[in-house]
Amino acid sequence: MAQPIPGNTRLDGLKGFTKALVARLQKLGIFNVQGLLLHMPLRYVDETRISAIRDLRSGEQAQVQGEIVHAEVQYRPRKALICRLRDESGQISLRFLHFYPSQVASLKVGTHVRVFGEVRGGFFGWEMVHPQYRAVAEDEPVQEALTPVYPTTSGLTQASLRKGISWALAHADLAETLPEEIYHRLNLPGFAASLHSLHHPPPNADLYSLQERNSLAWRRLAFDELLAQQLSMRQHYARRRQQGAPAFKPSRQLITGLLRSLPFALTSAQQKVAMEICRDLEQAHPMQRLLQGDVGSGKTIVAAMAALQAIENGWQSAIMAPTEILAEQHYRKMQSWLEPLGIRVAWLAGSQGRKERRVMLDSIASGESQLVIGTHALFQDQVQFFRLGLAIVDEQHRFGVQQRLSLRQKGVQPHQLMMSATPIPRTLSMSYFADLDVSVIDELPPGRTPVVTRLVSDARRDEVLERVREACMQGRQAYWVCPLIEESEALQLQTVMETYGILQTSFPDLRVDLVHGRMKAAEKQAVMAAFSGGETQLLVATTVIEVGVDVPNASLMVIEHAERMGLSQLHQLRGRVGRGAEKSSCILLYQDGKLSETARARLKIIYESSDGFAIAKADLALRGPGEFMGIRQSGVPMLRIADLERDADLLEAAMAIAEQLLQQPSQAAAVHLQRWLGHAEELVKV
Repeated sequence: MAQPIPGNTRLDGLKGFTKALVARLQKLGIFNVQGLLLHMPLRYVDETRISAIRDLRSGEQAQVQGEIVHAEVQYRPRKALICRLRDESGQISLRFLHFYPSQVASLKVGTHVRVFGEVRGGFFGWEMVHPQYRAVAEDEPVQEALTPVYPTTSGLTQASLRKGISWALAHADLAETLPEEIYHRLNLPGFAASLHSLHHPPPNADLYSLQERNSLAWRRLAFDELLAQQLSMRQHYARRRQQGAPAFKPSRQLITGLLRSLPFALTSAQQKVAMEICRDLEQAHPMQRLLQGDVGSGKTIVAAMAALQAIENGWQSAIMAPTEILAEQHYRKMQSWLEPLGIRVAWLAGSQGRKERRVMLDSIASGESQLVIGTHALFQDQVQFFRLGLAIVDEQHRFGVQQRLSLRQKGVQPHQLMMSATPIPRTLSMSYFADLDVSVIDELPPGRTPVVTRLVSDARRDEVLERVREACMQGRQAYWVCPLIEESEALQLQTVMETYGILQTSFPDLRVDLVHGRMKAAEKQAVMAAFSGGETQLLVATTVIEVGVDVPNASLMVIEHAERMGLSQLHQLRGRVGRGAEKSSCILLYQDGKLSETARARLKIIYESSDGFAIAKADLALRGPGEFMGIRQSGVPMLRIADLERDADLLEAAMAIAEQLLQQPSQAAAVHLQRWLGHAEELVKV
């Protein structure tokens, strides 16, 4: 018997895999034999039995066999190929609305065919529309296994995929990568048996558990995938701890001076995470910590304390934010906190004038500016730090991996603190963020008032307008937020401008102002200053105000087309109100007749909960991990088989077993990683 073919063998060197076939497989992310084996079915069809036409039921998927007794191309009410198929028990119509001359020839009268499709009632009894069919001999045996249906691409037929995968099952190395006792302990079947039962399920297989991916075979592959992810993340973590980084002694003067000057005391949760970060910064390997906390939990002051520890040790710190409004808010806050302590704070943004920018760049390069705050402008080539020791990334999920990495590369392995007001659900933290240390601020500062959320149909807009007028006339302020329209930035701008015009007309006795992402920095700054100072009663805005804006007197927010927005974005926006002592409300305006099931589910969740962690968990379930994190991050192995919620018990087991394997001298971990992530490495290279 020939030697099994290793899974990492590339397809373009194998007999039978033409250049055209390989190119189409690569479009699906299949580069090697292992990629073929792990290209899993979307669903299955049962072609293991033939149904009699008289026994068919409307809505069921069935396979029938018989002789074509009538075939014609009809032109009314529209062009269609209509055939009649007869078996011993009756007849059924086959209707093809899109067809080729070759199909007309292959379905001529007298041809014996086997047909699979969905049964429905027609004008002349049962019919199937666009069924699968093929000519067969009368005594040709049926399939011995359920037929898998795979994800495919243009030009690649199901038959070609099935043939390639069957070849891989017959020739590839399917040996176990790990000791059998691990799988016995978890009551999981073998790797080879699992693959065979998923690609070629027997006729008596439980179709429901196969489709729902909760059979033992699916669980075995899900565990293997989760284990590979855990091994990969832990290796990243271990490698980082072997690298050198500046060790910062705890701050004795600057942090004490800052805390004395504040008009508030830190919560116990803030003190706890500040100590965790302080201890990390004392180490001679780079910190990689994720600081998460709900909207308004006080992450910024913790970041300021970390920056001061680096500065007191003679190093620079940088804070990167995703929008100019948030970056500028950080800048002004840090200025007010740190400049009285003698700290020079620099500001960098893409909209700065050339002269101002040059002054800032020189002060950063010389080390005169000890703290630098900005947008993605911070990681452009012309920005040279004198001695960057700490990089802080706010709203980390809004930046790609390469953007965060490029900021870190501005220093000699600087420490990195990532902050997120989008709480990371536990299962996501255990998997995709397993290479990070995580700190959580799990309490809000005293004095924050709960925000009442109301769902209001667009048909009641007049009532909402009256509510806004009433709030503003009583001395409070309000936001009116227009949706992000991804298809067109110009369309978004047009929408917010129209809304601004309508609201100006509706409220002639109020000062209504406008802010959006296309405005110049000085204009935005002036608008936000007027709103913060209480001069503007109503601020019309795009979602640029989603994060960071802090106006305690703003107690009402109206969000247009709330059904278009994601859960985390709605929660972030809602967090802009309720920052003072006044009772606050958030009105979610939606178009009643245009609600999809997903949009309805999102609005129900945001209406019922103000807990960021509960909302994040629901968001993960609705969107999946890749979308939840804001980007399908290159270099991070995405899960193709496992589901974090469904397979939470397997994730727990994978974490424990990964720890054991990495402490053993065997090659099992490396072999397992090659099987599962050798394929992913090809994707990263593309």
